[in-house]
Amino acid sequence: MTRAQRANNPAGKGHHRPGQDTATRADPPAQRGTATAPDAPARPAPAPAPGRAPGPRRPDRENDRPDGPGTPPGAPGTRRDRRRLRRRARRDHRRSLPRWRRTVPTWRTSLTLLGGGLLLSTGTFAALYLAVPVPDPNAHALAQSNVYYYADGITEIARTGAVNREDVALDQVPVHVRDAVVSAEDRTFFRNRGIDLKGMVRAAWQNVSHLGQGGRAFQGGSTITQQYVKNYYLTQEQTLSRKARELFISLKVDRQDSKDEILAGYLNTSYFGRSAYGIQTAARAYFGTDAAHLDLAQGAYLAALLQAPSAYDVKTASPANREKAVARWNYVLDGMVSLGLLDQATRAATAFPEVLDPQPAGGLEGQAGYLVDIADDWLTQTGVLDTATLKAGGWRITTTFDKNRQDAFVNAVKQELTAELDPVKRPRTDTDVRVAGASVEPGTGRIVAAYGGPDYAVQPYNDALRQDNQVGSTFKPIDLAAALEGDRTTQDGKPITTQTPYDGTSGRLVVGGPTPYAPPNEDNENHGQITLREAMMRSVNSVYAQLGIDAGLDNVRRTAIRLGLPDSLQGMDPDHSSMTLGTATPSALDLAAVYAALANHGQAFRPWAVTALERPGTGDRPALPAHDATTAVSRTSADAVTDVLRDTVGPRGTGATAQALGRPAAGKTGTTDDNRSAWFAGYTPELATVVGLFRENKKTHAKESLAGTAGYERVNGGTFPARIWTSYMGAALGGSPVGQFDLQPGPGNTEPPTPSPQPPAAPKPKPKPKPQPKPKPKAPAVKRPAAARPAAAPAPAPGPPPAPRP
Repeated sequence: MTRAQRANNPAGKGHHRPGQDTATRADPPAQRGTATAPDAPARPAPAPAPGRAPGPRRPDRENDRPDGPGTPPGAPGTRRDRRRLRRRARRDHRRSLPRWRRTVPTWRTSLTLLGGGLLLSTGTFAALYLAVPVPDPNAHALAQSNVYYYADGITEIARTGAVNREDVALDQVPVHVRDAVVSAEDRTFFRNRGIDLKGMVRAAWQNVSHLGQGGRAFQGGSTITQQYVKNYYLTQEQTLSRKARELFISLKVDRQDSKDEILAGYLNTSYFGRSAYGIQTAARAYFGTDAAHLDLAQGAYLAALLQAPSAYDVKTASPANREKAVARWNYVLDGMVSLGLLDQATRAATAFPEVLDPQPAGGLEGQAGYLVDIADDWLTQTGVLDTATLKAGGWRITTTFDKNRQDAFVNAVKQELTAELDPVKRPRTDTDVRVAGASVEPGTGRIVAAYGGPDYAVQPYNDALRQDNQVGSTFKPIDLAAALEGDRTTQDGKPITTQTPYDGTSGRLVVGGPTPYAPPNEDNENHGQITLREAMMRSVNSVYAQLGIDAGLDNVRRTAIRLGLPDSLQGMDPDHSSMTLGTATPSALDLAAVYAALANHGQAFRPWAVTALERPGTGDRPALPAHDATTAVSRTSADAVTDVLRDTVGPRGTGATAQALGRPAAGKTGTTDDNRSAWFAGYTPELATVVGLFRENKKTHAKESLAGTAGYERVNGGTFPARIWTSYMGAALGGSPVGQFDLQPGPGNTEPPTPSPQPPAAPKPKPKPKPQPKPKPKAPAVKRPAAARPAAAPAPAPGPPPAPRP
């Protein structure tokens, strides 16, 4: 009834309301519950629709009426009343039941609760699924080791990084190894949607039913996807919140990643024991091979380890745990058969594999840390990788270092120096003695060996790279090379060649220098007029101090830089006349580059340390720079210097010790003021090597004198450094053909046929006793000159001590 109708009919006459006892208006008054007012005319029945004849009345209409024939006598007249009565009757019946029975919900209540619970659970699950995102990978999952190899690409030098992991692509893992992991950890992996509810329920039941039974492994019921999510995205904490997040993230990961991607991630992030994360490092730790070469038995064992890595290591496990490990291995193989991944004949023929004993972690102890430093330094300085990218890990780095030559360098230091030190007997002089060394191929620039210290774990500072020790007279070949370049002349206008004479008076004041400088010669010896060749052999300071001024200190500096010294070195300032005698402080590797360039006829390579670089599993292979030589000095100048340095390692030179190498060699000794460092730098046509010796206070890092070391009154470059150089070079070149210098020194730079320094006239008179009576029996006298030649070596004893031992 509308508002207007209610206003005109306040009594509500003729309007039907729910619950009102009325009948159809078309019914006669006798059939309605109330009498019709006499003045109320009956309303005619509605006319039938046009074109449609009125149909018969529905026969069941009478029964549908509230007070129809089906209504029991005395019953209320509406459905609502009847429902109310039925509910009241049920309540009365329930109240009549015993109290314990009334606590049991009715079936209607149970259905209501169940339906509501299902709806609530579904809504909550959907809300959480939408609310829990897939997070970024955790830092631990991304952390990997950098693995460094010797030049052969097989022998490992070291692994760096907090996490011992090396990722590999799935195609580098054999199929039978993948199948073994699926058999061990999740046999429904390829069918489930990231989680396995049946497996979770089964695991929970097993754990509850075996509660209190000690020694039984706890079953987690997690799928491979769930374990991967835990390893890669979450943490290892055992909380309900972490488990819930794992569940929802696993569902999402299974939808967004392929099964192969999930399996690859799982294999690379799982822990296998022995500090090995990932299948690659596990393969190396247990079987000494790459993952790609694992056989069926080995793969099944690694899969078995996933359940209890430490407990199932058969080399360290108790007898009981070893039995469990073997049982788990059998379980894996049997599962492969049941899954149709392995035939029964192959299964029966598979024997338990031989597992390696645990090995110390491939850390940075020994020489490894020094070699890693050199490789890292080269990668970052050349811009191949920045420090952050390198430290992120995951790199496989093949270096230029030769394992045999590296071992030879270490042995040479031990035999020629360490064996003669006695810190107990000489605590003031035989302690804190340190060696720096580097070895470079002249024709390629490859760093084949280096010596940075006795043990990186004890002395983590790399002496092969340090730039704080003056190199002394080993700088003189740079002076000579600079003077031979161009048309340089002496102070009196004479062209400079290796045969140009200079005044060798000790303490003579140099002429034309930017600062006053009058260096003494060793032992303050005066040499008079002496050629540059002879002055190099005897390491005459007064001559080469003047030569550097004549060559031009700026020119000397530029030549040093072109040959390989860094331009940022201390002690290479052309405003100081002393620069000519080696106040510069290059590292052993820097100086080796200079001598390698001289050996290579003036063609300089920047020393390099890495031959291959890749990040397995990612396809990331940064391009390495080309190794092109640059012309540092002309060939005639470089060869002239080499020709002079060959005499320096001759019988009358300061480097006479190096003759023991038995090969053509060239080199130069160096000793600094107060005997704070001693050097020998030399080369053959095949190899250039530098050895430096110094002492440093461990606490203050102040340089200390070498005087008294191993009982030597003074330690020159011709003693321990030359001995170490000779021992190393002999081992490094052993078995290779003897190379000859191919020199083109140019006019004026070769020694004249009859020079004054050829006074081996002393041996010549001795053969004259031949004409004496009975000369024939004295035929063996021909051998005496050969025996007499070594005796001539001590003749120039006034110079630096050539004797190798005290």
